[in-house]
Amino acid sequence: MAGVGKKRLAASPSRLWATLRSIWQDKHLILFKAEYTFLVAAVLWFLEIGVNVWVIQKVAYTEIDWKAYMDEVEGVINGTYDYTRLKGDTGPLVYPAGFVYIFTALYYITDHGVNVRLGQYLFAAFYLITLLCVFHIYHRTRKVPPYVFFFVCCASYRIHSIFVLRLFNDPVAMMLLFGAVNLFLAGRWTLGCVLYSLAVSVKMNVLLFAPGLLFLLLTEFGLLRTLPKLLLCAVIQLLLGLPFLLENPIGYVSRAFDLGRQFLFKWTVNWRFLPEWLFLSRYFHLTLLLAHIFTLALFAWKRWKRPGESMWGLLKDPAQRIQPAQKLTSDRIVLVLFTSNFIGMCFSRSLHYQFYVWYFHTLPYLLWSGGVRKMAHLLRVLILGLIELSWNTYPSTNYSSASLHVCHLVILLCLWFNPTPPAQEKGKRQ
Repeated sequence: MAGVGKKRLAASPSRLWATLRSIWQDKHLILFKAEYTFLVAAVLWFLEIGVNVWVIQKVAYTEIDWKAYMDEVEGVINGTYDYTRLKGDTGPLVYPAGFVYIFTALYYITDHGVNVRLGQYLFAAFYLITLLCVFHIYHRTRKVPPYVFFFVCCASYRIHSIFVLRLFNDPVAMMLLFGAVNLFLAGRWTLGCVLYSLAVSVKMNVLLFAPGLLFLLLTEFGLLRTLPKLLLCAVIQLLLGLPFLLENPIGYVSRAFDLGRQFLFKWTVNWRFLPEWLFLSRYFHLTLLLAHIFTLALFAWKRWKRPGESMWGLLKDPAQRIQPAQKLTSDRIVLVLFTSNFIGMCFSRSLHYQFYVWYFHTLPYLLWSGGVRKMAHLLRVLILGLIELSWNTYPSTNYSSASLHVCHLVILLCLWFNPTPPAQEKGKRQ
């Protein structure tokens, strides 16, 4: 036994030396080979610590919603549980109960919201946690060349602004969402659904991932074993909202989950080239909703399911299907979830500047998953740059909005021509 132990100890340095030698030999390819994702991501993550500290110290904080958030949760702390009576400087409270609990904790940690600088550092921590989750997803799928991660983190002014200079609730929701995606990749579906529901409880935009998640659950478990997970998500929402539901159930649901809320034309990033009357038209909103549903159905029917697989067959237990049940690959899980969210972004009634974080970290994956194999790396990077430019143009212009839609259309078409990923991968069902 002692001899075996010595051999293992001797093998470890040899293995390490072989790894280092391989890296040195491929040093000119490190930024282009997906197997070096972990190495490049680790370096960038540590650099991001310094970047965030520099931004917080050197760039002026801009007050937009933080004070309103603190006013809203202060109303709850003071005993008001009627959602129709909770409001801040920028308007009424329109987020679900999870938002209230998380920002109540931030309220106390930041000395009743007064210590904004501490709040900025907390959001820098949220940013770093989000990056860890995102990098782990890219490490698992290994589709994107590592040099692209520079654009995912260090190069985006708008994303740093949303996290540490504006302190919006959107980053908190997305941090929880990417945590849920990592759990799905690990085969921890039940726990992933818990975290997903918590993300929804912070902001409703996470529901854009719901069609893709439902498709994956049905694919993996069939209808009967999916229902308990859907029920779990619903129960979490019920428990979180219970104090407010007991006080004014209609008020809570209508405010926290207001799907028909009207957006202001002056803040739109994606529809600036439309006349304001059309932007505000309910018929236009209905048209976008129908286009959204139709596109989702088309992708589910033609791109997400395996060839020869029946949509109705997904309702059956995997063991009883005509085609043998296969495990979902990491690539298929991520592709379906990110595509579901992206389709929702394409047909949104309005996108405000902080909404960029809803899909920013998914864009490289979507671009490098596109089925147009001849699309050069430079063209993909150009599309990322144009999208970044569109979101950084303030106020938005006809050209910035139009270019954003063109970029969205290119990505959507690339995803449509993307072949269905293979479905078999070893893993656990939970």
